[in-house]
Amino acid sequence: MKNVYIIGVGLIGGSLAMDLKSSNTQIQVFGIDSNASHLEEALSLGIIDATAEHSDLDKADLVILAIPVDKALVELPKVLDAISDETLVIDVGSTKLPICNVVSNHDKRRNFLATHPIAGTEFSGPKAAIHNLFQNKTNIICEVEKTAFKLQEEALQLFSDLGMRIRYMNPEAHDKHIAYVSHLSHISSFMLGKTVIEKEKNERDIFDMAGSGFESTVRLAKSSPAMWTPIFKQNKANVIETLDEYIQNLKHFKQLMESDDFDEIYNDMENTNHIKEILKGIA
Repeated sequence: MKNVYIIGVGLIGGSLAMDLKSSNTQIQVFGIDSNASHLEEALSLGIIDATAEHSDLDKADLVILAIPVDKALVELPKVLDAISDETLVIDVGSTKLPICNVVSNHDKRRNFLATHPIAGTEFSGPKAAIHNLFQNKTNIICEVEKTAFKLQEEALQLFSDLGMRIRYMNPEAHDKHIAYVSHLSHISSFMLGKTVIEKEKNERDIFDMAGSGFESTVRLAKSSPAMWTPIFKQNKANVIETLDEYIQNLKHFKQLMESDDFDEIYNDMENTNHIKEILKGIA
């Protein structure tokens, strides 16, 4: 695998480029991005070796699609049209059912592997790319049986070289579970930030009085709306289901407060403390 083309040289695409280059000095990484300044940054930072166009994809051994999920639905069929029969194409989006469906009948479906690396930060753009972002992180793979076996092997070796753990899941299950553990977290963070900004009109007060708890809880509100709005749209049904359950829990907590039932509040929090055992060891 020598010629790697990354479409979208932001946090995930850029981090993949950096780690692929460090793991194999023979790899040449080419960047494709609709944002010219991103390409300039990626070049100046040494994240990519050169820029490219879609017309160059027939030379690719590997194509990584690292763009917002709505754009990925449009781009993936075009990418599959342009590549050779030996090229592996992977996406890294946070929703899997729509992208699997959009190429389900494509002639080169066997060249595509649907993946979701559970890694990232709240930052975006090439400057956000970091080395070893994927070390010890889980990579969810969907519909692996629909990818040519030889290309599966290449992908698994690549993920192993990056230090990733692999989990297989069907796209429907992926989208349902990720709505709870990722998408709901981002909505909570955005809405907490919105509530505080609307109530605390003095920005200096927010800065001076916000402790580490607020900062860590609202961290995800710094994430890109251009990336997350399409995710919420594509996973709308699952996100609404999680919101219904979350809102019910908030209403229940409010009712306990109104009735001065602090014993039950204590019990709820103590039971929820079990989450620290579940999440133990996550970096």
